[in-house]
This record gives sequence, C-alpha cells and structure tokens, in this order.
Amino acid sequence: MKVSLSWLRDYVDIDMDVEKLADMLTMAGLEVDSVQDRYDYLNDVVTGCISSVEPHPNADKLKICLVRTDDRDYSVVCGAPNADQGINVALALPGCTLPDGTTIKPGTIRGQKSQAMLCSAGELGLGPDFSGLMVLDANLKPGAPVNRALDLSDPVLDIDLTPNRPDCLSFLGVAREIAGFTNTGIRRPVLSSSLKGNGNINDYSSVTIESPDHCPRYAARLLDGITVGPSPFWLQDRLMSIGLRPINNLVDITNYVMMETGQPLHAFDFDNLEENRIVVRTARQSEPFTTLDGKQRVLEDDMLMICDGKKPIAIGGVMGGLNSEIEKKTKRVLIESAYFDPISIRKTAKRLGLGTDASHRFERGVDPHGALYAIDRAAQLMVQHGGARLIGETIDQKTKLARPEPICLSVTATNKVLGLNIDEQKIAELLKSIEFKVDIAEPGALKVSAPSFRVDITRPQDLMEEVARRYGYDQIPVTFPSFAASSLSMGNLPVQRQRIKEILKGAGFNEAISYSFINKTSTDKLRLPAQDSLRNMVQILNPLSEDQAVLRTSLIPGLLEIVQRNNARQTKTMLLYEIGKTFISKQSGKLPRETELLAGLWTGNRDEGGWHGKPEPFDFYDLKGKTETLFGQLKISNVKYTRLPDEDCIYTRAGASAQIHLNDQMAGIIGEVHPQVLNAYDLKQNICIFEINLIQLIDQLPQTITSSGLPKYPATSRDITLIVDKVVEAGAITAYLLQIKEQLVEGVVLFDLFEGDPIPKGQKSVSLRVTYRSKDKTLDDATVNELHSTLSQKLIKTFEADLPA
Repeated sequence: MKVSLSWLRDYVDIDMDVEKLADMLTMAGLEVDSVQDRYDYLNDVVTGCISSVEPHPNADKLKICLVRTDDRDYSVVCGAPNADQGINVALALPGCTLPDGTTIKPGTIRGQKSQAMLCSAGELGLGPDFSGLMVLDANLKPGAPVNRALDLSDPVLDIDLTPNRPDCLSFLGVAREIAGFTNTGIRRPVLSSSLKGNGNINDYSSVTIESPDHCPRYAARLLDGITVGPSPFWLQDRLMSIGLRPINNLVDITNYVMMETGQPLHAFDFDNLEENRIVVRTARQSEPFTTLDGKQRVLEDDMLMICDGKKPIAIGGVMGGLNSEIEKKTKRVLIESAYFDPISIRKTAKRLGLGTDASHRFERGVDPHGALYAIDRAAQLMVQHGGARLIGETIDQKTKLARPEPICLSVTATNKVLGLNIDEQKIAELLKSIEFKVDIAEPGALKVSAPSFRVDITRPQDLMEEVARRYGYDQIPVTFPSFAASSLSMGNLPVQRQRIKEILKGAGFNEAISYSFINKTSTDKLRLPAQDSLRNMVQILNPLSEDQAVLRTSLIPGLLEIVQRNNARQTKTMLLYEIGKTFISKQSGKLPRETELLAGLWTGNRDEGGWHGKPEPFDFYDLKGKTETLFGQLKISNVKYTRLPDEDCIYTRAGASAQIHLNDQMAGIIGEVHPQVLNAYDLKQNICIFEINLIQLIDQLPQTITSSGLPKYPATSRDITLIVDKVVEAGAITAYLLQIKEQLVEGVVLFDLFEGDPIPKGQKSVSLRVTYRSKDKTLDDATVNELHSTLSQKLIKTFEADLPA
C-alpha cells in the first residue's frame, strides 16, 4: 500500500517528520518498507535562464534557445510560443526521466543540435498546462534543482501490510491509525446534502441477488447527463502520486474513492446494460467472458458474476467486462458498491490468475457496512467533476449483515500475556482511540465491540494485540524467565547432530535439505509392497501441489529427486546427506510416528580424474567406507554389516545391499538403488544410498573415551585364505576372530575376495590378514605360528571351510 504524505494530510494532522512517522507506523504493525520522495526525478531538472533566442533556420515554428545554468550554457531547440529571452525556465538535463517515461537525450532536430529539453508544467507533472514553458520566478538562482527551488517534496510511504489488516488498505485507514497514536481526530470527507437527487432509481433499474452466500450486499446509484473527460489535475495528481494511471474522470473517481475508503467500486455504462438491471449470480460452467484487459476467460460454476438482464458484465469483485466499460459517449452511469464473500473472491482471482486492486481488498475483507458511504462519496464527486445529474435513492439489496459480537476482555489475562500492569481505564482508553466501543462490564473485565471495518477482531487475543500495539511494543518492559538458566538444557541431540554433520562434511558430503512434503506416488517409485508401513502416509488437507500432497515416510525420494535435477544440469558426481524427520501415520485421529533419520547417497565417480589418470566410477564399497569413517570418528565400535536378504531388497539391488547393525540392533540399510527405482526417477547412472536411524546412532555413542599407550613392541602379521560357501559373509569371519578376544590378536583385515576358476562353483576364496602384537614382549615366530594355526583350525571348523589346494 503506497501512501502519499500530502494526500494523507487531507485526513489527519501530521506534525512529525517522515522518518519518525515511518518508525511509528512500523512499531504499530504497519511496516514501512521504504520512503521515497515522489519529486526525486526533478533532481535532474534545473532552473535556467534563456539568454538568447534565435529562429530555427529549417523550421518556422521552432526556435533555438541558449539556456544558461550555473556552470554552462545549453543549446535547446524549442517550439513553445512563450520561449522568450530573459525568462527563467525548467531545463531537463540529459538522463532525466519525465513522469510519462520519456528519457532526455541529446539529439539533432531539423539539423540543429539540442542538448536538453525545456519543459511545460504538464510535462513535469506539476500542472495541467502543456501549452507553453513553465515560467519560473525571476529571482530563482540558475542551476538549482527544480524540486528544491520550488520547495517540492511529497514523501510516499510503501507500507507492507499483513493480510489481517485490510482496514489499512485505504488512506482513511492509515489516517485512523495515526490519529489513534497522536491523539488527534481524522477528517472524514463530508457528504453533501444534495445527494438526495431527483426521481427514484427503482423506476429505472433493479438488483437481484441470486447468490447471497457469494454476495451478501449489493448497492447501486444512478447518474445521467454525465460528460466523460479528463479528471481535474488535483485528482490525477493524487492517483499518480501512488502509481495509478489516470484514465478518465469516472474511472479515476472510482479509483480515488477506493484508495480513500478501502471500498472498491465499479462504474457501468447504464445504456449498455440489457434490460437496465443487475443480476448477481454464479457463472455457468465453462462460460466464456472477456474482461476489461481484452482477454477471454473461461469461468467455473462457483465464480461470482455481475450480469445484466441477459449477459455477464463483470467478474464480481475482480474485474469488469469489456462489454460495459465507460466510453467517451457514455451519458448514464450505474455505480456498484458491494460486499463480496472474501473466500469466493480469493478462489476466483487465484484460479483466473487475475489479481487486481479490487480483488486484493475484497479477498481480505472490506467493511460490510461501508458500501453506502463509498457509493455516495463517488456519486458526489461525479456530480462535481462530471456534470452529472443524480437520480434519487439508492438500491441496497442485502441479507442480514452481522455486526461484530462484543468480546469479553480480562484485564488480568491481558497484563499476564503482555507483561504489563495497566488498569481497565487505560486499556479502555487505548482501544477507544482506534474507534473500538468499550464498556466496563465488571471490575477487571471489559466488554469490547470492534468497529465493522476491523474484520480481523474475533477473540480476546486479538484485543490484547491491539492493546500492545497502542501501548507501544517498544514500551513493553523486557523480562526474563524466573527460573534458573541451569534448568534449561538443549540435550545431547543438537550437539551430536552437528558433530555428525561436521564429520560427513569432512568426508566430502554436501548437506541436502528437501521438503517434508512429497508426491504420493513416491512409494510406488520405491517399489514398496502394499502392506509396507512406509505406505502409511499422512495426507495434507490443502496441498500446494500434487508434488507436496503427503508427508514423507523416507528421506530417499527427496534425495533421488535432487540427483535427478542436478543430473539434468550436467552435475553427475554427488555425495549428499540429509538429516530429517519422517512421518508414518497411525490410527485415525492420532499424531503420526516421527522418526529422525540420517540418509546419504553417492553417485558418479570416485574422483574426477585429471592428468594423472582417468575418472574412476565409485562402487558400493566406497559408500560403505564412508559410513565406516563416520562410525570410526564417532568412536562406535560395535558396528556390523550383514547381507540384506533378497526378499527384503525393495528399493535396493539384491546382492548389493546390507543391513547396518549397531550393538546387534538393526539400525539402517546400505546398498545400490534398484534399477527399476532409477528408471522411475529418470536416472541413468548408478546410485548407492544409506539410511540410518539417527536416534539409534546417537544412543550408541560412548559416554567416555578410553585410551591406551603407544605399543612398545613390534607387530607381526600372518595371512590365511579360506574356501567357504558363497553365502558366508566375510564380515562374519572377521567378526568371529575378534570375538574370540585373543589378547595377541590386534586386528583383522580382509584383503582379497575371489570367485571363479579354480574355486569350485558356489564357493569363494576369502583372504584375511591377522595382526599379532604383545604389550609385554617381542613375539617370536614359533608363538605366532602356533596361535595362527589354532585360529585357522577354529575358522575351518566354524565356517566349514577348506584351505586352498
């Protein structure tokens, strides 16, 4: 909402500078985004004195004027009849942009150079006169910017209003706020007693409301003998000050009254109305209609239409039709002032993609009792500036318009919520200053009735907010909780979550943040069985789109969509992780089960290559190594990877998937994404993913970290190769060796795995390296060989293994 200070002063006395006013409004909840003087463009228009005038050698009606400023002379070609030597004029310098959008540039006119432009008052937006140069006072010093020389200043405040304050979408609304804070009154324009008019509008027209739910009130007034033409300059200037383009006197008056009162109006050419009557109804399904902007719209059956006796003439509350617009030949005008259902207007404007100043106000809620004042105000201005004759009476069709119910406000509760200590008299004074009706119902309680234009006031908490605004947010004392800070604890989770992020960042991962809302088809893309718990999704009642229709039950769909978007932009290699909650629906009426997960993926190459070699694609074990790095950095030692059974490989590939166990509890999975899932997401390259329960992970973090001294004696190692069944996991073999807890065994590493000839079919070769070390002495070969042989025999027996031939 743009507010011109000079226009605002028509309604309220303002005795403070604009910076203080902007700060006051902001602290009152009407945030002022910016303040800009509307005459700033005149900084590039300076005063100048015409020192000489010569006829143009190639044009009879043009002159060549030499104009002197404070530092130089400009040669200007000019056709104004009053361009005389010795007068002071307004000179627009190169680069200046005039109100009509013209940018001044040096040029050549009929063979003569023109370095600037001499301006009329109309061209500068300072008056209606375009007939000749604007002649300035002879005492003005040449070279001064015209806005300073003429003391022209009109700050325009750009106010960012919240949707619950439609009452301030008008100059009277903003003036009302200022008057409340400065303890002054507002000057509401007085309606003339001559508005009774002659005759009776009911003899000429009628209004029928067929959709009272969409249109609770529709008022109309009729004028005839009107002359359509330009608006007076003061009216044009008011509209231009806030960025509205003047059109003609009738349209300008409806716009002026809308900005003044907040009530949108519309003017119809009465002679273009079939049967000279108005019918308010909803549209027929797929009914076509051409709006004032010349575009044809296809309507739906719940959109409100304003019609005459045979056809639609406007989309109610949004935009008028081309078939009833005001033209130069218009002689009779019907003015509309209505109250439309905000929800209906919001839906219509959104579906048609047609936002207007009128719909902006109607969809937020206008004063249902302000329609008659606005229509009378517009009629009065049309009589004054259009030469119209007013037809008597007003058609006012309406259902029962509800008045705001009184609200009981507790003084004790108000002070408790706001942290204040004020009595009921002070609260009543604050609310009355912004036109609330307040009665003291009983000691400590007020009965408050909100004015009809405050459609946002429905409960005691709304009144408390008004008290806080009027008292001053910056005047409310700062208080702190009365309990000891030591009783507040963020817990361990945020700290450990950040620690995990830092480790993954160091391992080369980038953090991804995806929406908690996903497409319902994501579970189908993941190949989830019909009875899988991950299909128990929470439905969003009013989703923004189909892609955000349900709450996610897994982080994997969001990560795969991120890969798809990046692949489409030629980013092929990615290491991503995300920490977030999933939501699994339980019984109806109960809150969903929330689980915080850590998920990650790798796709593309192990490295990008370069002069030292070609890029190498990553594999499953690269990502497994990243998770092992995470567990190692977290000092979690009881980690085990086991083969994920083929029947449980839903969105991962069988044979390339594993379960992650922490302290013998299943905590997550890791594996290659199934080819069908890749196809569903239109992904062309291999991806490996992992998903871990974050709470289980953090629960396994050691409470204390122990350390041991550096070994004094050297280690030695022995290798063993076993031939085992293909289904035997190498990890199980290494885990078995460590579980024996042989004191001299320091570590076990798998260094080779082989299948194929000469290994028998259905079997594989597993090669391990066992490291031995004593903390008391240097081990001799005999001791190590004997222990190694013993361990080898245990492995052969336990895993039914053979030694290589």
